[in-house]
Amino acid sequence: MSSTTDTRIQPGSTVLWDKGDAAGHDILGTRTFGFWLYMLTDAMVYAAFFAAFGVLAHNAGLNSKSVLAAVFNAQGAYRETIALFASVLAYGYAMVALKKGSRSGVAVGTVVALVLGLVFLGMVSGDMERLFGQGIVPQSNGFLSIVFTLIIYHALHIIVGAIWMLVMLAQMGRDGFTSNVVYRLINLRIFWHFQAVIWVFIFVFVYLQGKVI
Repeated sequence: MSSTTDTRIQPGSTVLWDKGDAAGHDILGTRTFGFWLYMLTDAMVYAAFFAAFGVLAHNAGLNSKSVLAAVFNAQGAYRETIALFASVLAYGYAMVALKKGSRSGVAVGTVVALVLGLVFLGMVSGDMERLFGQGIVPQSNGFLSIVFTLIIYHALHIIVGAIWMLVMLAQMGRDGFTSNVVYRLINLRIFWHFQAVIWVFIFVFVYLQGKVI
């Protein structure tokens, strides 16, 4: 590891973004560019899934809404939404603590976000277990297949985010606020907020669409 990546920094006093007219790039700009490219590719995957969902819902005609209304529980999904948004809020407070250079504040915010993320996962997995127990599986038809794909693909991202939080807690406890740790924490914020945005679309188009007359 080079000296530029393991140098300890103080987020509260270090200039992380160069807002001047200097020819060079700021500390985080070049290191987050690749992550933004990943996020764009992930967004395109989600866009393809939602496009498939729209096509299959159209082919299913009026039955698509009745299937969604009968199969998926909007009230349960609302509770899942509250848990995920609370997790995002908690991690937002962790980022406020990062700006102040408070390691304990970042740790507490990240742990709370992690716990709420796991609560969200538990609710979603319980929902899936209930549906599978009733014989409602992706193999039933193409429409349900893309619906389950959307939900499970999103859940896999939440699992990755939870593992990422655990890794960051370990790295922060071991190394403190190095430049590597700081930019990974910031990338995690982008990733976590993106999952909340995607869940809004899933909640509206999957769980609420069947309730709309």
